[in-house]
Amino acid sequence: MLKSKASPVSLEQRNTTRLRVLEHIRAKGSVSRIDIASALQTSPATVTAATADLISAGLVKETESQAQSKSGKRGRPRVLLQLDGQMHLVAGLKVARQVISVILVDFEGNELASHKYALDKARMSPQEFVSAIREALEETCSQIDRSVAHLAGVSIGVAGLVDANKNFVHWSSSITERNIDFSHLLSNELPCPAFVDNDANLVAKAEQLFGLGKGLKNFLVVTIEHGVGLGIVLDGKLYRGERGCGAEFGHTKVQLDGALCQCGQRGCLEAYVGDYALIREMTVTGHNNDMETVSDIHDRANSGDDRASSVLARAGQMFGLGISNLINLYDPECIIVSGAQISFEHLCSNEVMTRIQNGVVNVDAPLPQIKVHHWGDMMWAKGAAAYGIEQISILKVKELTANAS
Repeated sequence: MLKSKASPVSLEQRNTTRLRVLEHIRAKGSVSRIDIASALQTSPATVTAATADLISAGLVKETESQAQSKSGKRGRPRVLLQLDGQMHLVAGLKVARQVISVILVDFEGNELASHKYALDKARMSPQEFVSAIREALEETCSQIDRSVAHLAGVSIGVAGLVDANKNFVHWSSSITERNIDFSHLLSNELPCPAFVDNDANLVAKAEQLFGLGKGLKNFLVVTIEHGVGLGIVLDGKLYRGERGCGAEFGHTKVQLDGALCQCGQRGCLEAYVGDYALIREMTVTGHNNDMETVSDIHDRANSGDDRASSVLARAGQMFGLGISNLINLYDPECIIVSGAQISFEHLCSNEVMTRIQNGVVNVDAPLPQIKVHHWGDMMWAKGAAAYGIEQISILKVKELTANAS
């Protein structure tokens, strides 16, 4: 009986060790078993067992590094471990209003192909959504003479309220219906595991692995495009909330019974800061119907248009109010403003910085750094691919346990 009760715990511990070893190898690029054991403060025998499992799962491979003796002569080759990049092909997608951005990477995260798939409409039914994803993947895979059948996994970033653990979308501006479980829809359309997450979370993952968040333990990523998103990294881990609906910065309220948001409520931050909100403000009088992008509004403001200047100024003040609230809540090392807008100057002006300063609890310490990072949609897709690699790693490790039982 005692052995039976202890067995599940033992399997869980083995999986945890395997994943820790795998992530250490990913972080180092190539590393010896003894160095892994030292870094993770575990026994060489434990690391040897874990790496043997990872090799059998096709996640890791051995390579040789020529050792250098103190005399300068080459010594016996050292056996190092690195990710087996060729074994798994992973796709990352970012679904925007007009385009699906797709990137294909190997298991090490190296880009193999990228593609932009044009959408006929900004909002789709759930079935149209998954069909568009399938078509976008097929077009991208064809660039490297592969098919969707070669994919080990697909990760999809979408704006909205998403429970990533269940592939459940409570609401998204890209989908016409609410409360959709995409697990079955995606499994019917795709021959591999698929993962759905909030796109701002995936930008945070991209910043953590490749961008301005690299090496930081606690930082926030605020995304500005059609709407406003937030990715939260606390103690090096992405925070989603209990239902996967946390970090909805764009839907925090900044005005009682204020402007109508695309989510259906009023007074949300993104109803003043998002692309659609700025364009709506410019077109409300009916004489600025040529406004199609935020860049058009900036051009008008720079040409002396008082209304354009006023719209941008109000957006900046609302944004500053929101950022000061984030600082009061999280006290992060850094806040990264990210997105595809050509210019964020209306959100980073001296007036906005003053608003932030005045809204933060006064302590004798500098404000967190606020940095602007222009990723573009392909980097959002790369964050999705990174998340896909993580999830595939977990699935492969769980398969080891299932095969052993």
